Amino acid sequence: MAQSTSRLWHPRYWPTWFGLGLWWLVIQLPRSWQFALARRLSGVAMKLAKRRRHIVERNIALCFPDRSPEEQAHLVRANMDSTMMAIFETGMGWFWPKRRLRKLFTLEGIEHLERAKDEGTGVVLLAMHFTHLDLGAKMLAMEHSIDGLYRPHRNPVYDYVQRRGRERHVQGGHTIPRDDVRTMVRRLRAGRAVWFAPDQNYTNQYHVFVPFFGVQAATITSTAQLARLGKAKVIPFTHYRRADGSGYDVKVYPPIEGFPEGDEHQDAARINQFIEARVRECPEQYMWVHRRFKTRPEGEPDLY
Repeated sequence: MAQSTSRLWHPRYWPTWFGLGLWWLVIQLPRSWQFALARRLSGVAMKLAKRRRHIVERNIALCFPDRSPEEQAHLVRANMDSTMMAIFETGMGWFWPKRRLRKLFTLEGIEHLERAKDEGTGVVLLAMHFTHLDLGAKMLAMEHSIDGLYRPHRNPVYDYVQRRGRERHVQGGHTIPRDDVRTMVRRLRAGRAVWFAPDQNYTNQYHVFVPFFGVQAATITSTAQLARLGKAKVIPFTHYRRADGSGYDVKVYPPIEGFPEGDEHQDAARINQFIEARVRECPEQYMWVHRRFKTRPEGEPDLY
């Protein structure tokens, strides 16, 4: 064991290693078993994780006011199922061998990334917080080298496994701390594709208020800033779990034309509009457990 990782085997971290070992074992189960376990865990979470369930319920009520109470309740349960399934899907992305992962997905639109690469142009790879975002990024990274962002974890063992898992099966890709803007810009100017998901309430970053599902949402302006500073294109991609559970469909979209426009509100609104349209295609798989509308315009009450 290299000196840099030898400390990770200190007895204080043995419980973490034990938990990771159990996780590795569980994700070797057939996917039908994993789905069944996810539904069981979802039922438990609906009863015990009342605060998280309330956040999901509130988000869905705010974003889908035209749906009946029964339809909203069904979407809440489906979303909780999807959230629990993400536990297994993250492990699949980190631990499964390449040959097993390749059988799971189809990929459409890779030519948009290849064209940018041939031109030597960097790409802000516009991602979205669907519950299985780790697995979605891994599936794309197996076909086109990308750099990913991550939030360093306080537990060094988990942090080590997280980085190794995300870099596994990725040719030439790097993980970048999500606050390291300088490195992101440098990689973009070097012609790299950098994974970037701007669709959460990042309270420690500059934001503007623009609509998301008709609700004013604090939206960071970093997408436009990275595109401008990195001289890069903004190319979105999505990953949806098929309804029958047989696998995933990954799609890369054409570059967003004329972006950025230079008006921070208009640029942020365009990003939100695109993301909203994609979420509407598969709302049960979006990360509604996040308080997307936590930060409010001055004078407005807390929505949660």
